Amino acid sequence: MAERKYIHGLTLRQDDKAVILDIGQMEIWDGADLSLIRDTLISMIRGDGQQSIGINMQFVKYVPSGFFGMLFDWFESGVEVRLYQPTERVAKMVWFRQFFLLEEDQCYILHDGTQCAPVLAGEEEDSTWQLETRPSEPTRLDQSRSIGG
Repeated sequence: MAERKYIHGLTLRQDDKAVILDIGQMEIWDGADLSLIRDTLISMIRGDGQQSIGINMQFVKYVPSGFFGMLFDWFESGVEVRLYQPTERVAKMVWFRQFFLLEEDQCYILHDGTQCAPVLAGEEEDSTWQLETRPSEPTRLDQSRSIGG
């Protein structure tokens, strides 16, 4: 395993695909936690030039509403974004189902949302009331297609 680095009190480690940010065993993130994650990602991407990032979601049960939007902003700027070991609760979120594809065991990669079939929202998440899209089942990323280009 790669060397661990600490930035803003969070653990960073490198695997063969990304630098992975680990916030620890925190289950519920509030606005301050999101700010800490955002600041760390800014440091990783702008400061260190990382173009492939990951976040360990192993213990997370709730994330603030701006989390997925922040990740999509990085994605649109050309950064590959992966979520590792998301809990079932996170994996059932409409945004997650719409924009993340299973890349390999417990590793999901962010995509532009075009690879999903339309369904009525609210089917598995009470707070959504508009038409959304999601994969009908976990979808594996086609390894022959490049992401973002």
